[in-house]
Amino acid sequence: MGIFYKFAFMDDKADQTRFTDPSGKWTEIEHLPEWDEKYYHIYTAKKFGKWVMMKTLRPEFRDDLAMMAMIEKEFEVRYNLASPNIIMINDFDDVPGVGKAIITDDVYGDSLAKLIENGEVDESVLIKVNTNLVDALDYIQQNHIAHHPITPKTVIFTENVRNLKVIDVGFDQLDHISQKDAETDIMAFGSILQQTLDALPQEVAQRHARCRKVAKDAMAGRYADVQELKMALNNRKASRLGIFIALFIIIMIVVLAWLTSIVRPD
Repeated sequence: MGIFYKFAFMDDKADQTRFTDPSGKWTEIEHLPEWDEKYYHIYTAKKFGKWVMMKTLRPEFRDDLAMMAMIEKEFEVRYNLASPNIIMINDFDDVPGVGKAIITDDVYGDSLAKLIENGEVDESVLIKVNTNLVDALDYIQQNHIAHHPITPKTVIFTENVRNLKVIDVGFDQLDHISQKDAETDIMAFGSILQQTLDALPQEVAQRHARCRKVAKDAMAGRYADVQELKMALNNRKASRLGIFIALFIIIMIVVLAWLTSIVRPD
């Protein structure tokens, strides 16, 4: 799992090993072992005074050409992503004491999993799952991005304003994604939505029976694509649009029939 964010308690768990950069470009470089991945170490640092996160190969893999090609490929894929709901990569740099590292924006906040665990899920979180997370999935699929499964641990809500950001997105860009891949994303979303609903206070959750049905249908693979999912989540708006279109068609048929009748020769 790729983790590019700091929790408020980061300093209590962070590795005390720090690196310094004589040039002053990099300061407060600190290893975060709690968020290391199978092949990567994760660091936090300031670059020219701005907090960023860093992802670099573990020392035992740094001389492996295949592993270096893997991290370079991830940088190439993710560097071109531009979505307000996906954490952005901004550089691939050689950092003193760290090595070649993917540099991302710092996302200070909590994962959805943490909010669920702490009983901090409210209606605003649900709304952002139903909108921002779906938009992120739509962007990922439109750009044919191969990625690890999205889970509550990879959905981050930033501190204070709680913007939703998806992390660990993109290790390859394909010519197209398969129907199975699209459905897998939607099923994963259904699970996330279900867990979000279950974490809401009961009186709030009761107001969202339609969302619970969407979650159930999504997990069952009943939506072919993200557009169908969006239509289901916006059922009332979709119904009104459908009624408007149907009425417009009926009116046009009536008008055309009338015009035809008045110009018909005797």
